[in-house]
Amino acid sequence: MANGKRVAILATDGYEQSELVEPRKRLKDAGFEVDVVSLKAGEIRGWDEKDWGDTVPVDVVLDQADPADYDALVLPGGVINPDKLRAEPAAVAFVKAFDRAGKPLAAICHGPWLLAESGAAKGRELTSFKSIRTDLENAGARWKDAEVVTDGHLITSRQPDDIPAFSDAVIAALR
Repeated sequence: MANGKRVAILATDGYEQSELVEPRKRLKDAGFEVDVVSLKAGEIRGWDEKDWGDTVPVDVVLDQADPADYDALVLPGGVINPDKLRAEPAAVAFVKAFDRAGKPLAAICHGPWLLAESGAAKGRELTSFKSIRTDLENAGARWKDAEVVTDGHLITSRQPDDIPAFSDAVIAALR
């Protein structure tokens, strides 16, 4: 850990594999400590395009994770993962804590569902996978079709093709 900054990636079973694994690797390569935070101990399984993918180890169980210990939060997409997380009060509270603290809060693909659920989307410009545009607009967001949209401490992207730009925006926000 070269720079002393820590990033939490909040995910559960059904995360879009590339949207967790690739940003985690890029953040680690940039010198950040990265913890996968999830609802349960052990491992969580990704979704790889059309079927279940690989697992990643959970570093910290959500009920033991303190937002004050982290400098940023990354929310990968996939349809299953954020849909499960937005129904979990502890996950929504975790997202709210980063928003209230003004820490970098980055979400890709369907991950912005958690921004809507937590209230962080209201009055903000952001992007997402196109199928949840209406959900975000109904939550008070101004939706924009772009590779990366940064509004204050919120960083959002649309899909796996945007991962390099998304990761770069998170790294830049942490520097």
